[in-house]
Amino acid sequence: MKKAFTLAEVLITLGIIGLVAAMTLPALIQDHRNHVVETRLAKFYSTFNQAIQMAEIEYGDRKIWYSDTGGVELDEEGKPIEGTAQIDIWFQKYFSKFIVIKKVVKTSGVLRYYLSDGSSFQFGNDGTVLTSRAIVFFPGNPQKCGERDYGICKFQFGYYPSGKGSEWKYHTNKGLEPEKWNWNGNRNMLINDSRSGCNPNATDGGKYCTALIQLNGWKIPEDYPFKVRY
Repeated sequence: MKKAFTLAEVLITLGIIGLVAAMTLPALIQDHRNHVVETRLAKFYSTFNQAIQMAEIEYGDRKIWYSDTGGVELDEEGKPIEGTAQIDIWFQKYFSKFIVIKKVVKTSGVLRYYLSDGSSFQFGNDGTVLTSRAIVFFPGNPQKCGERDYGICKFQFGYYPSGKGSEWKYHTNKGLEPEKWNWNGNRNMLINDSRSGCNPNATDGGKYCTALIQLNGWKIPEDYPFKVRY
């Protein structure tokens, strides 16, 4: 007699395999997403700060040439007026030689710069740009990222080397840093602060999430409250 599996045994085996896959696949997918986001966050942080150092060699102390400027002016129809983007003029002068930009898109006054790895960043938060001190980084497609998705698919940074006051102490005289405005240096505040904390109820949308990841060596911590994506 030839030994073989019965149809029932094959179906049971396939069922077990399917059950195990259904249980493990979501975790594997999220692990991959975490790794991509972590890698791109760390790369952006390093690339931008290297560009700042290169610009300092050519133009001097960053506090001298830093400009807390605005974005594109809009016409009566709400369309961007060509040539009015002060942030882009400033960026092109000091950074264009050191950061390779794939594409620039101008919509509603927001300037968004696309990098070669598929990530992008913009000066200012959603809506018309009012300041260059706030920088939002997207590890993936920003079109798929909602306005309140900080810490999920968009991450807040700050570049304000000329900042004054104790609330700016983690940005003054520094390069690009995760959002740490008014931070007291305590990890608990990064998570639970009612304004910028990395939690779903923060009124300012979890902008401390970037600093929380940086504090963990650019790795998403186990107690991270969101599932990241790109």
